[in-house]
Amino acid sequence: MQARFFTVAEANAILPRLVELLEEAMQARRTIVEARPELWPVLKKSIGNGGSKKAGEMLPEFRRLEAAVAEIQDLGVHLKDTDLGLVDFLHRLPDGKEVYLCWRYGEHEVAYWHELHAGYAGRKRLN
Repeated sequence: MQARFFTVAEANAILPRLVELLEEAMQARRTIVEARPELWPVLKKSIGNGGSKKAGEMLPEFRRLEAAVAEIQDLGVHLKDTDLGLVDFLHRLPDGKEVYLCWRYGEHEVAYWHELHAGYAGRKRLN
């Protein structure tokens, strides 16, 4: 799959759908953790990698989680943390440099960016 680059406007435009998908993923995660807290570390590592035998007991919720994550990825969005609802959008600056636009569940709009390898801690406000 070819990388998708987002403008700030494009990233903001898909936030309503992204919020729905993140809420679905977060609810499935909560259900799994409440029912079988010992499974979450296994599931967290396996999201996008096909799961595990232990995950079979929570298969419906796991499928719900996987479906939401897959749709987020199909949008071209990089899901960084399901627990926090943290996502990145690949973005190209005017000088051609590639960075991530950064958004966290609960924020009203995409208002931050960071270097590709800086992560959430390196977030800077958009000008």
